[in-house]
Amino acid sequence: MKKEYDFSKAKRGAVLSTKGKTRITIFLDDAVIARFKALSDRTGRGYQTLINEALNAHLGVAEEPMTRDVVRRIVREELAAQD
Repeated sequence: MKKEYDFSKAKRGAVLSTKGKTRITIFLDDAVIARFKALSDRTGRGYQTLINEALNAHLGVAEEPMTRDVVRRIVREELAAQD
């Protein structure tokens, strides 16, 4: 490790991109949070991610289902990107 680091050009903020996401404050029942945190412990996925997925499912905003054709398309795109 260096003895000293230069942070003069550093930027504050999240390291990960939040493109397509908005930070909000929301009040949910304690029981709802407890259930999602328990599910998070069982699945190893973040409870906020699980809440987001549940809301998307309720609204009918689903991602493209993972079919054989979708997997084939993804593999072709990845192989083409490596060339």
